[in-house]
Amino acid sequence: MKVVIVGGVAGGMSAATRLRRLDETAEIIVLDKGDYVSFANCGLPYYVSGEISERSDLLLNTPEGLKARFNLDVRVNNEVIAINRDARTVTVKTPTGEYEESYDKLLLSPGSSPVVPTIAGYQEARNVFTLRNVENLDALMNYLDHHQPKNAVVVGAGFIGLEMVENLKLKGLDVTLIEKSPHVLPPLDEEMAAYVSQELVKQGVDVRVNTSVVEILNDGQAVRLEDGTVLASDVIIMSVGVKPATDIAKKAGLALGMREGILVNDTYQTSDEHIYAVGDAIIVNNQLTNEEALISLASPANRQGRQVADVLAGKARQNKGSIGTAIVRVFDLSAASTGLTERQVKASGKPYHVVHTRGNDHAGYYPGATAITLKLIFNPETGELYGAQGVGAKGVDKRLDVLATAIKAGLTVEDLPELELTYAPPFGVAKDPVNMLGYVALNVMEGLTETVQWHEVPEKLATGMVLLDVRNEGELSKGRFPNSLNIPLNQLRERLDELDKQTTYIVSCASGQRSYLAERLLKQHGVKVKNLDGSFFLYSTVRPEELI
Repeated sequence: MKVVIVGGVAGGMSAATRLRRLDETAEIIVLDKGDYVSFANCGLPYYVSGEISERSDLLLNTPEGLKARFNLDVRVNNEVIAINRDARTVTVKTPTGEYEESYDKLLLSPGSSPVVPTIAGYQEARNVFTLRNVENLDALMNYLDHHQPKNAVVVGAGFIGLEMVENLKLKGLDVTLIEKSPHVLPPLDEEMAAYVSQELVKQGVDVRVNTSVVEILNDGQAVRLEDGTVLASDVIIMSVGVKPATDIAKKAGLALGMREGILVNDTYQTSDEHIYAVGDAIIVNNQLTNEEALISLASPANRQGRQVADVLAGKARQNKGSIGTAIVRVFDLSAASTGLTERQVKASGKPYHVVHTRGNDHAGYYPGATAITLKLIFNPETGELYGAQGVGAKGVDKRLDVLATAIKAGLTVEDLPELELTYAPPFGVAKDPVNMLGYVALNVMEGLTETVQWHEVPEKLATGMVLLDVRNEGELSKGRFPNSLNIPLNQLRERLDELDKQTTYIVSCASGQRSYLAERLLKQHGVKVKNLDGSFFLYSTVRPEELI
């Protein structure tokens, strides 16, 4: 069997090496249009700041090394420009000419390419960069070394954009971040992304949302925003997203789906029985909605490469789809998500409820404990887990990995308190934040708590509800809700006569724990109460301007 693989890195190289382990006799050819076939593209931003100090650490394998270890015929600077399906050949362009290469099976792993919006002056600028491969990195580093820029404009506040903001700032540049969406990190919901925005501002980044660059001026030395603002831009990083790199698949007549991603079946086979595809370029099934999705992440690409190699070797493997799990570090904060966002669930029409919790990454009495805020979106009738998000300084990865596993495994809200997670004071708490998320969601499902979400507060107060703050008096210096009533939790029983049983109260504390205790107490005394989900910490992060 002769297998030609178009594209290396995550999907292509995973497939090539796995196939060799399964079949020593197969002829395996890997064709890549770039200079490097195996590199750590997720590590590229960290070389910009010097956090990864050696460029060679980003280069995982060479054609010579892959030949010696796996007997792979790896050809760099070999760009496949056409697929000739009837003849089962590909046309390959090299620096010295073109040639035809035959195949029994063809695997496409072309990845994705950066989306570059149409902006006046873009073509004339010489200081605009994207960052998808080593060649992009070398061009950027060469520019930084020779021009010593003082400021940078990063366009797009997704995962890569935020990584570039952090590393350019660590390199000593003044950084402005431009995002067209209403908030940074669009893969997170607004209130969770607010923590990220807060951290960016804290670190001195100029954050501008709800706007975009409409013109690049003076060969790239300045940019004009939608409102007419002109910003200096010694260097510009474009990070507005990626699109499937499927030109050759389209020219070959292979079936395409959303945004021209390649359609594959559950064994990664395209509309041509001899051609398979994996990675950023393919349409996957979102396991939570059973709808088409494009998920450009390294972990799914590696898994897909291994699975398609199994299929080619005759093993039964199925592409089960993805849920999209990702994390990013933004200076001293981590932000992660898995599954569906609240926006996606709401758009789908599914019944859903949301809870937020705030707890420590490890025991509070052990030195160095830091806060983690978690969000869970779930079905309040069945307990099905739709998605989760988390932000915090430490331990976010652990909790989101647990929640991603729970979603993949089909666990429900009721299962989360049952998870037995490692505990010792330096590592966690006896009731892990994931357990607590389950307890709170279960209380919702069983009617022990009725919650009000942060964005519902103004509307609820306008109907005559009153906000009851049960924090201690000393905590109010951090900010308080306008026209709120303050009765500390420990005084609540003695001051019940101050509450009107004809009024509905929205009770809040710092994080949600004391407000729940107050809710339970008051309801049993005949007072109408709802609990502000996420309480003061969440509200003060996403709506600080509404506090006094």
